[in-house]
Amino acid sequence: MNKIEFNTRVVKEVNSLNGYAFYFTRDEENANDLVQDTVLKAFSYHNKFKEGTNLQAWLYTILKNTFINYYRRKAKTNSIIVKSDTISSSDLFKSSLRNAAEGKFVMDDIERALTKLPEEYYSPFTMYYEGYKYHEIADHFHIPIGTVKTRIHVARQQLKKKLKTYSNIAN
Repeated sequence: MNKIEFNTRVVKEVNSLNGYAFYFTRDEENANDLVQDTVLKAFSYHNKFKEGTNLQAWLYTILKNTFINYYRRKAKTNSIIVKSDTISSSDLFKSSLRNAAEGKFVMDDIERALTKLPEEYYSPFTMYYEGYKYHEIADHFHIPIGTVKTRIHVARQQLKKKLKTYSNIAN
């Protein structure tokens, strides 16, 4: 099938794509944009279409994937950008003071809790925290990997107990 035939067949599917796009977006303008993006991608990747397969199913897959990628991008953007119009300088000042003070106390308590761990738990846990893999820690201490996992688990449990007062702050 040449490119002109392919493009003609794609254009004939636009009406059915509109309904499918509206199912996802629930908005006519967004559905039209989604169909337009789908058609452009279909034209761009026409060489990926295998003649003899279902064109409509291929287009629906492109449309669905385009919508999903847009939704993920939008969700990621919305989670990063603060949607508040303005933040007063007094709020920023209070927040930074409180956070710096709290952070100092929390870090001091974490350091104190870490130093109270027995050496057999402290060393593997800190290596793991620094990014070493289980097998690297096992090789370093010449102990089985299962022992490393157990020691790290026990260290976590002991730290959770000692730092229980901070469990509500994280939530």
